[in-house]
Amino acid sequence: MWWEKKARPDTPLVPKPSAAPPATSGWEKAMDETAGKLSNLPPSGSPQTVLGKTTIMRGQLSGNEDLLIEGQYEGTITLQDHCLTVGADGQVKAEIQARQVVVLGSVTGNISAREKITLRRSGHVVGDLVAAAVAIEEGAYFKGSIDILREEPQEMAKAVATSNALAGGS
Repeated sequence: MWWEKKARPDTPLVPKPSAAPPATSGWEKAMDETAGKLSNLPPSGSPQTVLGKTTIMRGQLSGNEDLLIEGQYEGTITLQDHCLTVGADGQVKAEIQARQVVVLGSVTGNISAREKITLRRSGHVVGDLVAAAVAIEEGAYFKGSIDILREEPQEMAKAVATSNALAGGS
């Protein structure tokens, strides 16, 4: 038998609470604790690899997913279309190539990123940086050179080539 509870006229109606916000994933919690609110966290559901604090690896590493290094790594890292994050406890001695690199720990070696390299306050980098954009927070340590890549749009390159040809032909 089903019982229905009817509201009495003198009882105020209490609205049902709205749906709670989605719970924060473990990845985001770990990154917040480690990184202090990184602005470029990978979207939830995207593949990612974590090398933990007790992990020590050497060699050549390449992959098709984002990577968080909290342990020690020595060698080369190639993540052409993905993001590498060196966590606060991470210690990396490597030549790095990635779409984007965020450094909170220590990196010794050259870093090349297609989009952006970010050195956070706790970051320590000794090596050369090559990227379209570089951001260094106050307090970060950096020793090396910075080369900002500028890609000219094809149309602009054609216009420059045409104007050079016209100027040379006069």
